[in-house]
Amino acid sequence: MTARADVVILGSGPNGLAAAVILARAGLSVTVLEGQHTPGGGMRTLPLVSDTVTDAEGLLRDVCAAVPAAAPTSPFFEEFDLAARGIELITPEVSYAQPLDGGRAGIAFHDLDRTVERLGTDGRRWSRLLGPLAAYSREVATIALSDKRTPPHGDPLRLARAGLALATSTALMGGAWGDGYWHTEEARSLIGGVSAHTISALPSLAAAGTASYLGALAHSPAGWPLARGGIGVISSVLVEDLLAHGGQLVVDHPVRTPSDLPPARVHLLNTHARVAAELLAEPYRSRLRDLPLGGGVCKLDYVLSGPVPWREPLVQRAGTVHVGGTLEEMRTAEAQVAAGRHADRPMLLVSDPAQHDDTRLGRSGLRPIWAYAHVPTGSTRDVRAAADRQLERFAPGFRDLVVDCVVTPASRMAEHNAAYPGGDIAGGMVSMWRMVARPGPRIDPYAVAPGVYLCSQSAPPGPGVHGMVGLHAARRVLRKEFGISKMPSLGSVSPK
Repeated sequence: MTARADVVILGSGPNGLAAAVILARAGLSVTVLEGQHTPGGGMRTLPLVSDTVTDAEGLLRDVCAAVPAAAPTSPFFEEFDLAARGIELITPEVSYAQPLDGGRAGIAFHDLDRTVERLGTDGRRWSRLLGPLAAYSREVATIALSDKRTPPHGDPLRLARAGLALATSTALMGGAWGDGYWHTEEARSLIGGVSAHTISALPSLAAAGTASYLGALAHSPAGWPLARGGIGVISSVLVEDLLAHGGQLVVDHPVRTPSDLPPARVHLLNTHARVAAELLAEPYRSRLRDLPLGGGVCKLDYVLSGPVPWREPLVQRAGTVHVGGTLEEMRTAEAQVAAGRHADRPMLLVSDPAQHDDTRLGRSGLRPIWAYAHVPTGSTRDVRAAADRQLERFAPGFRDLVVDCVVTPASRMAEHNAAYPGGDIAGGMVSMWRMVARPGPRIDPYAVAPGVYLCSQSAPPGPGVHGMVGLHAARRVLRKEFGISKMPSLGSVSPK
């Protein structure tokens, strides 16, 4: 770094890279700083090695996020056009599944009609609730990924219909009284599993809104896809575009104090609000500290000698599996985590990417299994034993296939991504209020100090691989700091 940049961005996660691409394409000099050895933040794919698995096996693990469900309908990624850049998004036959005892399972097929048919007596109810959301999935995404300050862009009638469907579904599922809508445990557990992505006590309006949004995407044209080769390939093409338009990326540059930040006209902080706070003076520091931490995760990178032997074979076809049992079991587990206790039967999110992408198989046929276990924030506990029991419960013989497992407790997640203090992967508490008022109740949630903007999950629209916080922040930086009102085009692959 020699010349002073117009913009310095801290953190190369999806939002930081989205902002960097936009600002570089607008003609500004942009430098991105990344504390890790490789760029991508929560969107990285790296070798999976352990005491018994060497680099020669060629296994890859998705370090943080694994299934970019929000990417295909994100306005940023739609215009950026991943397919034109050689990224193949694989749509599993089953978007997500929920195994239950006795060999039963809730199956959310990518195809809405197949889901309705399998749910039997609850099929019509599923169609009434999720059908309108799926029909207007693009508009649902536009609403969900907005800055919560300005009207979303699009066809007013379609947006109105999407908004009504989203509000109806959220209101129905946001309270325990909505349980009576379903007659089968399969349907109830499917909704509960996708609601649990919030890592918060259930039910809640925020969890219901999350379930409605992700449920819409599950039955949308792209479903919940996986990126062939691992989610890190998306970071790679973002970095390529940044460099092609004159931007600069500096890795191995951790920023812990204000003196670690090089001077620039504007700084964008793509990190947790609590981490960003340490780089600011009062009163700005206290304002960012006010955002409560969200729930934590313990990351488990299993190495298996074969596919997970789910008792219900259809579960193998899912890109994402929610392992938590019945709705009541999941509510109990999430309530314990919210109260700061470890659940005996923790909620797990599991993905077996090699089931859909043969490039993820190792040279000898070993396969990586990605899993998040919900735990209290800051937990130092290795919860593998509890996770093993949950997996063996629904996939008998699972333990026999385990070659090794690399465990990252919640307390150590920040070593892999500074934006995850205490294992909080959502950028702060997920509640209906905090989805709007994050990091705080301000008209402009991105401008956090003079010349400093927040562009992480700690600002609206919140968590997910969508790049939209970066887009919203970049739009304001262009207009307020550089007097540029027109956003640059993202569609062309080659530099302008």
